[in-house]
Amino acid sequence: MMLQLKRRLLLLCSLALILIAVFAVNAVVGGALNRFGIQPREASAWFHIVLAPFVHSEWWHLFNNLTGLLMLSLISLRHSVRQYLMASVFIVVVSGALVWLFARPAIHIGASGWIFGLWAWQIALALFARSFVNVMVALLVVFAYGGLVYGLLPNHPGVSFEAHIAGAVAGGLFAFLSSLSRGKPETEIE
Repeated sequence: MMLQLKRRLLLLCSLALILIAVFAVNAVVGGALNRFGIQPREASAWFHIVLAPFVHSEWWHLFNNLTGLLMLSLISLRHSVRQYLMASVFIVVVSGALVWLFARPAIHIGASGWIFGLWAWQIALALFARSFVNVMVALLVVFAYGGLVYGLLPNHPGVSFEAHIAGAVAGGLFAFLSSLSRGKPETEIE
């Protein structure tokens, strides 16, 4: 039990350190890493899909994303580390691909698509993999992070609401697909 907890905390600390280190390098090089953001429909930049979540332009951008990412990752790690990593990779790749395909022309950076994906994953699990724990976690996530719904709207010109929507779609899709792989719930016979 303690080993599992240590492993999860090490993963979260490593994630935080990577994001902070990338931000520090980006600050030192005057924002030059921003070019590794997702550039919609740019064929030469398709691989930025997996790099963009680690790039942040300002301290407030990093802090806001890091806080949400770590908290939702902690909640998501109630599953196995393997399941969390599979969900994260799926969310980053699918949401990034959706942004690359459909977003407005801009450079889309930051972990918000990943955050919205983890958020939607935990909520959608209550629908697709019904259990008391999944419903309680979904209620907790809605209560604590219900304000994220407003991030799905194009409220601020410099914020990629497209990444937020794409992340939510990817997280919901992952919940649905992972519920299929677990099999159907048993049917009660009366």
